[in-house]
Amino acid sequence: MSLQQALDAFKANFQGGGPPYYAPPWIHEILHRATDELVASGAASRALKAGAFMPDFELLDVYGTKVASGALLAAGPLVISFYLGLWCPYCSLELQALEASLGEIQRRGANLVAISPQTRASSHRAVRENKLSFPILLDPHNTVAAEFGLRVKLPDHLIDVYKNVFKADLAMTNADGSCTLPMPARFVVCQDGAVIYTEVNPDYTHRRDPRECLAALDTA
Repeated sequence: MSLQQALDAFKANFQGGGPPYYAPPWIHEILHRATDELVASGAASRALKAGAFMPDFELLDVYGTKVASGALLAAGPLVISFYLGLWCPYCSLELQALEASLGEIQRRGANLVAISPQTRASSHRAVRENKLSFPILLDPHNTVAAEFGLRVKLPDHLIDVYKNVFKADLAMTNADGSCTLPMPARFVVCQDGAVIYTEVNPDYTHRRDPRECLAALDTA
């Protein structure tokens, strides 16, 4: 099953009111409206594009170790995935798909990292619950996400749904207490820092399979 097939299956169950969320019908219009507004805003067009150079960064991993982009690139090409947080089931499915593709990524001499604004404790849980063997890096102010052109401010009606229906209070789950998130995205970066593959998803329910970036790694 591809990643998108897994996402579609989850979405069908979710919109049908199935477990574990038992989502009430009225929230779907709010979720769809927020997604449509983000797509229509053109925010995805401002994200870093293939041919640009990746901004340097230094972030902590879940163990408190500093991880610098320069050190990552010194070891080989790099796949970077930005995601919302542990509370997002679509993101968990993507992390699991990335883990399933990790061997193919590493066989091409590349490394993989995921970046999220969530707290260290939540990131540690994401590693454990999704059985990840690649690093999750902490971007507490979405600073790196902003440098990649991914940071967005959520509308109040969506914040309310996350908090009051799904108990995902971004003021608690985000390390800085803000209500900003990165658009889900994936980048492939050559060792010289040049971006050769990009994928940005203003509709968080649609994401390419991680295997699609392998061809870019073959050229890196």
